[in-house]
Amino acid sequence: MFNFPKKKTEISTELLIRFIWISSFLAMIFALPPLGLFLGIYFLTGELILGAIVGFGLHFVILAFSGKISKFITKIVS
Repeated sequence: MFNFPKKKTEISTELLIRFIWISSFLAMIFALPPLGLFLGIYFLTGELILGAIVGFGLHFVILAFSGKISKFITKIVS
């Protein structure tokens, strides 16, 4: 059996709040533009499949740049 040492790590309140804000901004950036594009295409044209393809495509393009977006938001919040 493994015996892992227990580490006490204290996380400051400021760091925790910054983590929550950055995570919230990233979630909004990753989800809201593709969702808006999907709904816009769906309601304007009535094409569900086209809206889904474009929305998912934009979502994965944004995910490709997630590292740069995260660094930029972290720099702004810090």
